[in-house]
Amino acid sequence: MSPEGFLADVLSAPARLERILDAYGWPDSPLGAVAKAGVERVLFLGMGSSRFAALTAAAHLRSRGIDAYAELASTGLPSPPRPGTLVVGISASGGTAETIEALARHRGASPTVAVTNRPGSAIEDVADATLPLLAGEEEGGVACVSFQATLVVLLLLCGHLADGPTVEALRPAVAAAEAIRATRAAWLDELAATVRDAHTVYAIAPAERISSALQSALMLREGPRLAADATETGDWLHVDVYLSKHPGYTALLFPGSRFDAGVMEWAGRRASSVIAVGTAVDGAALHIPYPGADEPLVATLVETGIAELLAAELWRAQA
Repeated sequence: MSPEGFLADVLSAPARLERILDAYGWPDSPLGAVAKAGVERVLFLGMGSSRFAALTAAAHLRSRGIDAYAELASTGLPSPPRPGTLVVGISASGGTAETIEALARHRGASPTVAVTNRPGSAIEDVADATLPLLAGEEEGGVACVSFQATLVVLLLLCGHLADGPTVEALRPAVAAAEAIRATRAAWLDELAATVRDAHTVYAIAPAERISSALQSALMLREGPRLAADATETGDWLHVDVYLSKHPGYTALLFPGSRFDAGVMEWAGRRASSVIAVGTAVDGAALHIPYPGADEPLVATLVETGIAELLAAELWRAQA
């Protein structure tokens, strides 16, 4: 793992995002290998950031009337194989043992799909079809651009199976990702100063974008090894509001939930530092804007870039 390599990966994300969208924008894209007929349920299997992305994809499918669930591949109580279930195993490395074992359990009873960044990897041996991530190598050894690629491919799979996201709907995310990186000199130092001395950094996001909070917290843990955790916005009012009573509570808020105001009310009462990522929120200690932040699909794909740049800055300072 390398902080300089990680930063290079994060900075290259817009170009890699555009390349993936181009590859999936043709009529003969890899999605054509995934049959839609007879699919009654979609089961996503994965670990770590692969499962984070799957949680968001499953929410998109459920909102369109398709039964969908993101399951930890390591669970001791797995969903049983059955016809009518499309099973999608996600492993950027292609070698995640838990995911390969879980996907193999379903092969023969259900159509199986591998989502991977490694052509010819072991997960393809237990899949009927493969959706390549096309993210390229990650020099830093941290799953950042492959996480973004996983979101893209899973969202496009949702569009393939139901009336969901298309390549053109996702394209504005490229310009947004570029803007985040181009403007970092205006906000990154202040953001780093705000979180550097925090006991724990929290990330808060709406349920339909919970992957953003989970991935952001992981980036802070995996790179600079900071204590970081994630919570869904509405649930924050039931499970994490208590922590804001401690002086110095610091959180990244990814706005868009109807419960944002409740979080900010408690933050104001307790002098907590909340950084608003994307759209502005009254009472935020810092606001980091970018174009298209009010578009949920754009936010889903690019907002973790803020935490990734923060993680790279703090990690490099430790080196």
